Amino acid sequence: AGKDWKCALPAAAAVELIHNFSLIHDDIQDSSPTRRGRPTVWKIWGVPQAINAGDAMFTLAHMAVLDLEQSVSPQVAIEGSKILQRACLLLTQGQYLDISYEARGDLTQEAYWPMVRGKTAALLSACSELGAVAAAVPIEVRAAYREFGLNLGLAFQAQDDLLGIWGDEAIIGKSTASDLISGKKSLPVLYGLAQNGPFRNRWIQGSITPQEVPLLARQLVDEGARAYTQNQADRLTKEALAWLDKADPQGEAGAALRDLANKLLNRAM
Repeated sequence: AGKDWKCALPAAAAVELIHNFSLIHDDIQDSSPTRRGRPTVWKIWGVPQAINAGDAMFTLAHMAVLDLEQSVSPQVAIEGSKILQRACLLLTQGQYLDISYEARGDLTQEAYWPMVRGKTAALLSACSELGAVAAAVPIEVRAAYREFGLNLGLAFQAQDDLLGIWGDEAIIGKSTASDLISGKKSLPVLYGLAQNGPFRNRWIQGSITPQEVPLLARQLVDEGARAYTQNQADRLTKEALAWLDKADPQGEAGAALRDLANKLLNRAM
């Protein structure tokens, strides 16, 4: 956003700590034994210590963002803290919806977006806005950066849902069967359910076995779920880039942000 990037390092550290705090707690809540091909914190150290580690990261994040007082100004530190706290609240709201959706059989595609807006997009939106605040840009430019991050986060989650069924396991670091076996209400699944076809007929019968996953993934393709999900990721990425154009970052930083958006969309299939 036009200022020395080192000024924003306290905010960057805070966001990274919040992200890892959320992953530790998410793995506990989902009972996930691995993440990115490695055992999760709770699996190694037990649930109590994993909760404690996550709580420590949460606290360190809020301490880190206040260091903007030294790198920029006290006013920016306070504003940055507000942004981070709002993002954390949205994270918990998104997680609440994600957990509550597991037991519901009446979900629509419309219910998906509020959940991922909190669970995924809120933190990316905060990332972009924190950088803008540290650079002391005008309010309308700050809003453009915030919307860039929000739409990029939504696109990221749509693409992540696609990869969760049709991705390259060796690259994404998780099984492409797990989303269907666990009954995850991902975007392609919700789209497939809305078609009232063979996929829905099998889904409502109950638990899916590993042996059934290839056929169900194929049914989702045939019913248009993969194409729909990719189109949503494409649309949201274009929206994100349009907001980035309004923010108008210059030079190397602007190129890096555009490159990031395109890399997130073109992760390995």
